Formats: sequence, C-alpha cells, structure tokens
Amino acid sequence: MWNKTPKPSKDRQSTTLSKKCYGVARILSKRGTCSRSEAEKACREGRVTLRGKIVFDPETPATMEDQILLDGNKTGQEKKVYLAFHKPRGIITTANDEKGRKTVLDFFKGFKHIAPVGRLDAASEGLLLLTNDTDFANRILAPETHLDKTYHVQISGIPTDNELQQMQNGVTVPPRIFGESEEFMHMKKVHILRTGEKNCWLEVVLDEGKNREIRRICKQFGYETLRLVRIKIGPYELADLKPGEYKEIKP
Repeated sequence: MWNKTPKPSKDRQSTTLSKKCYGVARILSKRGTCSRSEAEKACREGRVTLRGKIVFDPETPATMEDQILLDGNKTGQEKKVYLAFHKPRGIITTANDEKGRKTVLDFFKGFKHIAPVGRLDAASEGLLLLTNDTDFANRILAPETHLDKTYHVQISGIPTDNELQQMQNGVTVPPRIFGESEEFMHMKKVHILRTGEKNCWLEVVLDEGKNREIRRICKQFGYETLRLVRIKIGPYELADLKPGEYKEIKP
C-alpha cells in the first residue's frame, strides 16, 4: 500500500496565505534594491530570478520573504531610512533634472534608493521628507490621510479680513497651462503673522496638494508670493533645521 503525500496543516496553510503578495518588481523596489521602473526593465531583460527560476513578467507574484536574485546577486531588505530635510530655495525636487540643475538628492550621496515624499517647487523652501520606505511614502501622500501642511508665506501686500475669508472659502483659479480646466482651490486656514509697510507674512494650512496652490490663490487677489516656506507636514516639523540640513525622524 503506497503512502499519499501529506497535506499541509491548516496552520501552515494559513501562514502561507497570510504572506502578502506583490509583483516581483514591486518587491525589489520595496527592498530598496532599485526603483520600480528599473526592476520592471530588469525583469523583461531576464535578469531577475525568483525561487530559482528566471521571471520575465514584472507582475509575477512574490512575497517579501522570497529569494529573489538580480543579476545573480541576492537582494534583501535595506534598513529603512526616514529623513526630514530643509530644502533650500532654488533646488529641484526630483531624482534627475534634464537641465542639469542641482536636485535634493545631491544632498544625500551617502544614501541609497531614497526619494522625496511629494514635492516642493524650485522657488519654495522648507520641510521635505525623504525615505526608502514606499509604504510610508504612500501613507503620507494618500488623500484619505488628509495630513495638514503648514506654510509661512510672504506676499506683496496686506490682505483684508474679507480677502482672508475668501481664501478659506475657496476661489476658482485659471489653468496653469493653456488648454487645462479651471480649478477650485482653498486654504484650510490662513491668518496674518506680521506686517511690513508694503507686504506681510501669512501662516497658511492646506489639507490637499494641488500644484502651486498657495501662489495661484494669492495671485487671484493681486498678491505676488515673494517667499514660501513649508514648516510642517502632519506631525513632522522643520524646527531649527537650516537650509541644506537634515535629521532622522520616526515613522
């Protein structure tokens, strides 16, 4: 009488099912081995091995515990890095710039595979988060989290109480690029911090991240944005960081 191969126990089955699966390219990205696009390219070129077999489809299911080789080399989970950075004015928030301008990653030559969480345009400065943890970045950026972002903004004029209230109620602004639609924008909170003879500083809180939102709202009231500094993202604060400095934070 021959013996049947024993079935895995219920406990073993539940453990296997509980392991979350992702596409193999995403696993490589989550491990910090390379970017998602680089991992997808490597798969198509036959350079990725999953559990001893070459895979060509970047969406091949895999778990974080699987053995995955890239170009024959083991890939593992890198130490998670979470940084708060004071982005100086004039620095581009991107990994590479086609015009050869300095980017935020030029300040982090000693770190591998980190990326900015969201953006600050070149003319803006202040708090920017960077990490190699894509799950953390996605939680920060997800619309459902509604993390407030606080800015100190210098503008060319002194708005009236009525104008400040209108900024909170919201206004429709023209498209940034010809052919696009108008957009409704508002500030969650806004008040005057201090005034000068011809300009003032505002404290503005936003709960969404539309492109150049503060500048475009202020322009609707005839005010030019002279300086824009982000001082807070959710629980993370710029504090005493000087331009170009960074510190580790806890997720």
